[in-house]
Amino acid sequence: MKPTDYAILSKRQLSENVYMMRIHAPYIAAERKPGQFILLSVDESYGERIPLTIADADVAEGSITIIFQKVGFTTTQLAAMEVGDHLAAVLGPLGQPTHVSKVGTVVCVGGGIGVAPMHPIAKAFKAAGNRLICILGARNKDLVILEDEIRAFADEVIVCTDDGSAGRKALVTAPLKEFCEQAPRPDLSIAIGPPIMMKFCAETVRPYGVPLIVSLNTIMVDGTGMCGGCRVTVGGETKFVCVDGPEFDGLKVDFDGMMKRLQAYRPQEQRMAAGGEITNAA
Repeated sequence: MKPTDYAILSKRQLSENVYMMRIHAPYIAAERKPGQFILLSVDESYGERIPLTIADADVAEGSITIIFQKVGFTTTQLAAMEVGDHLAAVLGPLGQPTHVSKVGTVVCVGGGIGVAPMHPIAKAFKAAGNRLICILGARNKDLVILEDEIRAFADEVIVCTDDGSAGRKALVTAPLKEFCEQAPRPDLSIAIGPPIMMKFCAETVRPYGVPLIVSLNTIMVDGTGMCGGCRVTVGGETKFVCVDGPEFDGLKVDFDGMMKRLQAYRPQEQRMAAGGEITNAA
């Protein structure tokens, strides 16, 4: 394989609509750091480029691992690809890497597919000598991902499901609040998942003065900050997720504004999912 031959080396289905793939991308594997992401295209027909976190990397093999959920047109195309198929393009590593240091006790909260980008960050904080607590949330037990992998290095793992089919029947904010109420309090919290989950994690830790880092996954086009599609308001200032992030101070993010922007292309997405054509998409 050539260095730019983005072949799919392995494919594994983690749950009903969640897939894990290893992609041949040696240059990216050699440079990636926890918290960074890629943009990929599945074909050369001017299709959209989607951002995905680099969940893991193997420098010796020259591969990166991605985990994604089949929710739209492009991820459906990606899920249909098999081992031996080739992606048209993979751009990365992008974004600012996670600032990892020894701070004491770190609580990492992952919701749904957000557990995938949480995994390398949590592993890095544990390797730095921190006490690591991981809270994994999902709608039901079949949607819990990477639990065994995270239990292999975390000091404590709590699973929460909406229906109680695995772990606790609770939202992830319930155990997060319990840890904040303990003495000593966590030195740092990290939340990655649906915007509404991250918003309520912020409101959970705010009264206790526990710092919160969130990793945002907004609409992206070029990944260089030129298009402005990924802009968010953080502390009253405009930031671009692709170059300034993807991680920000969760207590300063305008989640309501971000969630409104995420709805910008919903009509086009629904039309594409239904098999229609887009003739005037911005």
